[in-house]
Parts: sequence; structure tokens; C-alpha cells
Amino acid sequence: MIVGTGPCGLFAGLLLARAGLKPILLERGKAAGDRARDVTGFWRRGWDFNPESNVQYGEGGAGTFSDGKLYTQIRDREHRIPWLLREMVAAGAPEDILIKARPHIGTDRLIKVVRHVREEIISLGGEVRFSSRVSDVVVEKGAMRAVVLADGAVIEGSPIVFAIGHSSRDTFSMLHARGIPFDPKPFSVGVRIEHPQKLVDKMLFGKWAGHDRLGSAPYKFVAHCDTERSAYSFCMCPGGLVVAATSEPGMVVTNGMSSYARAEANANAGFMVEVGPQDYGQAHPLAGIEFQRQIERRAYEVGGSNYHAPAQLLGDFLAGRASTSQGTVKPSYEPGVVWTDLREVLPESVIATLKEAVPRINKSLPGFDLEDAVLTAAETRSSAPVRIPRDPATYECVSLKNFYPAGEGAGYAGGIISAAADGMRIAEAILRAR
Repeated sequence: MIVGTGPCGLFAGLLLARAGLKPILLERGKAAGDRARDVTGFWRRGWDFNPESNVQYGEGGAGTFSDGKLYTQIRDREHRIPWLLREMVAAGAPEDILIKARPHIGTDRLIKVVRHVREEIISLGGEVRFSSRVSDVVVEKGAMRAVVLADGAVIEGSPIVFAIGHSSRDTFSMLHARGIPFDPKPFSVGVRIEHPQKLVDKMLFGKWAGHDRLGSAPYKFVAHCDTERSAYSFCMCPGGLVVAATSEPGMVVTNGMSSYARAEANANAGFMVEVGPQDYGQAHPLAGIEFQRQIERRAYEVGGSNYHAPAQLLGDFLAGRASTSQGTVKPSYEPGVVWTDLREVLPESVIATLKEAVPRINKSLPGFDLEDAVLTAAETRSSAPVRIPRDPATYECVSLKNFYPAGEGAGYAGGIISAAADGMRIAEAILRAR
């Protein structure tokens, strides 16, 4: 049994199904097509947020509404990544992902890929059940024996893989209450920063900017600051959009998304600062989640309590004054933004690091300090703020048999490819143990 149908859950399921095990995949959200309609409806209207069908929950996981980046910095001694890329091409991804140094699919094509993987799992005898939120687990004699769904149904299984993603906070709380060990871990918070894509093209490509063979330029940076923290780019989306990505009512979360064409007017990236247990204000294993929530609630309130996001022009941010109106860069976040001072939303340590980083970044990316660049808050879902310890040999939870914590939600991945590779790793371990 596999809980979650992000890249980790799907590719674990695919491998197990091909081995003849007929896995059951449980997903709290909806299938990709229905989910996409819910998400785009919320973006356009701003009032019909669905806490079980959003950017974080549903078939394909959080990566479905991103740039669909397929590159990673993980070590791949077992050569899982080439297999994953070939499988994605077979499922409908463009063939150029096999040869590009920094391949991407884009949200528009990624939805088709995850649907194809799901259909193959079903054709091999597996099951995929949507709108099936796991609300509890059954633990007996040191082993996980079953899961309990929100509707009361009990499903027995062995083994059970939890590939729940970095935002299943209620599931983290349930597992912790059932005695599952959690370790707090660092993650990052910050803003989405938007520049005109043409400016970014000129930063990176110079006189060749606009050449049809180059496409929209991506950037990457890290700035080590005197605050003893670093600021860095995260999930950079060339020709993309800043999107509403909350998974809980009454909170504002931002993320970035691009289609395969990367043809929108603006480039955006997470402009992030690492935080850790020393910042959370308490020693509880799940304290990082409450730290995230505090920022997200404040963003919701400052944005007008209607899912509009607080935003500020970069020039005003650096000068320490509130923004009152849009400049030359039109913010892409829907349902809309409220101009303000982001000191009302983010911790002072994060604000100070972002400010110090801008001139440092500008040395390598001239034009990055554009006064009318837009900062939209809050970006808080860079990774899970927790890790579930697991045995390095068997990949089972260190304290509970039959329970395999996997992917981003367990603290062992950080993107589409690394999560999918971890799903493969778990499936291989399960097959070896049979």
C-alpha cells in the first residue's frame, strides 16, 4: 500500500506493479485533470479554495504545479535517473529531456505524464483511489498493520509506504501522535521575486538575448551574508507565473510555475533564506510546521484575508518603506496582491539577509536590483521541516516494522527527480525483502 501519488508514490507504485505486487495507491486529493480545474478556479476567483484539492494535494504532488524541473544534485550511483527520464518520455514527456543538461517538462505536459503512469499501474492490476485521505493508522506489536481513511474505512496492508509530500501537516501530526519518531530539520523561507524575462535574458545571454534557440534564460545564485545566513534562488521559473500554493484555509503560500514553452512575460524564483530549529521558538519535533504557519497566517492577514498576497517593490524593500502601487513589472500572482511592507510578514533575520544579498547577487546578475522587481510573500514550502528516521539498510522506519517513510515528506528528497528516485529505492527494498 502506498499513501500519496506524487513522483515518489507513483514511481514506487509503477516498479511494484511491474513486479506483480498489485499495489494500492491512496491519494487524498483528486486525479490530475479534476485537480487542475479546482486549482485554476481558485486562482481566478480567489474564494473557492479546496483544502483537499490544491497545489499541494492531488495526483502528481506539489511538483505538478511547478516548472517540472527534472534535474537534481543527488548522487545517482545506481543510475536511476536515466531510467526515470526514459519512463517519462514513454509516458508523454518531450524527448529532449534525455539530452538537455537542465531538462524540464512544464505543468501542461506533466499532468499528462502522471496520468499515463497511473493508467499503467492500473493496467498491471494495481489500484489508485482518489479522495482517500488517511486519517489514522493501526499499529500492533511493533508493526504498522493498516490505515484508516477519513470515511472510517480500514484498509489492511503490508508493507505500507508513506510518500505524503512536504505539506501533509495533519498526517505528520497523526503519525507523531501514534508514536512515530520525527526529527526537526532546516528548511527555507522567503519570497518570490519577479523580473521581466527580457531583462533576465539580457543578464544571462547578453547580445544573444532573444535568440529562438536559447529560449527563456534561467538563473541560479547563492549569496553568503554577514548575517551568518545565506540567500539563494529556489525553483527558478523562466517565463513563468507566481501561483497561490496554500494547502490550509486562512493562509497564503506562494510558489512558481512554468509551462513547457516558458513564454510568460516574467521570470520568477524563490528568494530564500535557510532557517532551522534555533528559529522555531520551541523544541517540539513539529515546531517547524508551526513556524511555517505563523508566517503564512500573517501573509493572509496582511494580504486582506481573501487569499491575496502581500507584495513589495524591490526598491521600496531595500529602502525600508511600504509600497503603495505597481511599477513597471506587473505581478503575476492570482487572485491578486496587496502592496505593503514585507517586514509585517517575514522574520527580521530573513529580511536582513535578503536585503544584504541583493547587491551581492547584482554583481553576477547585473540588473537583478531592478527597483520595480516584485517581491511576493510568503514562500515557505521549500522542503519538509521534519525527517522521519529510517534504517539505512532496509529503509523501514527505525522504530516500526512494515512502515516505509519516503520522499520529500519523510525528509529524503527535494524535487521531482529526487522524490521519484527515492520511490524507486523504497520499491527495490520491498522487493528484496520478499
